[in-house]
Amino acid sequence: MSQRRKKDKRKTVPGSVFQRGNKWAYKFYGSPDVLTGKKPEIRKSGFDTYDDAWDAMLEARAALATETYVKPSRQNGMAFFESWFPYVRTTAEATTAANYENLARFYVLPFIGKRPLQDITPSVIAALYEYLLTKARMSKRDTNWEMYQLWKSAQERGEEISIRQIAEKVGVTHKGAYKAVRRYKVGRVPAEPTTGYAPKTVQSVHIMLGSAFSTAKAWKCIGANPMDGVKAPSLIRRPHKTWTAEQMSRFLEVARTDRFYGLWVLVASTGMRRSELCGLTRDGLDLNAAGGATVRMNITSVVAGGKVVAGGGKSKRSRRPVALDRYTTAVLREHMARLDAEREAFDKDYQDNSLVFCWEDGSRIYPDTVTEKFNALVDSARLPLITLHGVRHSYATIALRSGVHPKIVSSRLGHSTVAFTLDTYSEDVPDLDRDAAEDIGGLFLPRAEDETE
Repeated sequence: MSQRRKKDKRKTVPGSVFQRGNKWAYKFYGSPDVLTGKKPEIRKSGFDTYDDAWDAMLEARAALATETYVKPSRQNGMAFFESWFPYVRTTAEATTAANYENLARFYVLPFIGKRPLQDITPSVIAALYEYLLTKARMSKRDTNWEMYQLWKSAQERGEEISIRQIAEKVGVTHKGAYKAVRRYKVGRVPAEPTTGYAPKTVQSVHIMLGSAFSTAKAWKCIGANPMDGVKAPSLIRRPHKTWTAEQMSRFLEVARTDRFYGLWVLVASTGMRRSELCGLTRDGLDLNAAGGATVRMNITSVVAGGKVVAGGGKSKRSRRPVALDRYTTAVLREHMARLDAEREAFDKDYQDNSLVFCWEDGSRIYPDTVTEKFNALVDSARLPLITLHGVRHSYATIALRSGVHPKIVSSRLGHSTVAFTLDTYSEDVPDLDRDAAEDIGGLFLPRAEDETE
């Protein structure tokens, strides 16, 4: 009886449900187009039962009435992302757009690119993450590891193996093998490859997909955002590799004769990012300010799509003025005087990009070249191996240990909040927590027995 009433009630709803082969389908007309007045035909098939088709049509009509309706589409993930990439290039920083495209093409589209976009659910995203974390690298060669194994085996046997032999056996260029062996000799050895990618890599994929599917929903390509039901993989926070103040001094001593000594001093005394150093322009440097010299990071130089391009920094807070100490100011004045002399010597052949750190003819220095030069100096100084970004971390930990207020450290680093700064470096400076325990306890607790002796 109730089923009959339900069917009778459906007779008053515009639209129809009909059978197509072994499945059921629905069809109805939407609201008239504002310009043409034509009513679009809305249909969908593939339902198992008559009732399933009717219920789906009622949901579609309700969504249409509230302007949340998404037209059924078999557009696959590949097609959507190909239309999304140009959009990201015009709405995001060049480096962000390039990273997003690389992440999508390498980690996502090979696995779910052919799947209809509207069929990508939270469970599909979760399965993708599980695959990337546990199995994705099983068939991928790691030539760096192969070269290291050849070199290491020869060393253990007390035999010599030439660069050419390594290059031929692994199938890489002679230059690539030469650079690899040079790294191994100073202790820069690769980590043993695993079958999956690092959680941090999958976290980056998660951020990219969040942006992509938010756009897909805004464009009404999908009705629900599958990312709303998926969390990024958790990361195990480990202390950063940093230098002590003494090791930082040792590095600067070795770098004293390097052309980019001013750059090394600036990163050590401010914690600036590589992109900020490479993009720093003359108008961002005020060495004669009444209140003291300052540097303002307002332009960055990053690599996107294999090319060096200018950017605007990671955030508004990253575009910040930072006070300079007297020594850094003196070094930069000497550096700028040399730049002026080089510009005069090259005359019309000088490439005036207004950069603070550049080659003799004014041409841009490639960011990766800065890293290579840094690594060479570290090797010469025989210091613990850290990355160039590790100098930024070293600056932060040295500043916090010396008693600089976290708010000032956070501001100079260009972090979004003080909480982020403290959370980032809490593992690096555990002694601060110990000192705080003693200082606070000393205000009201009795002295310990070993202190009274």
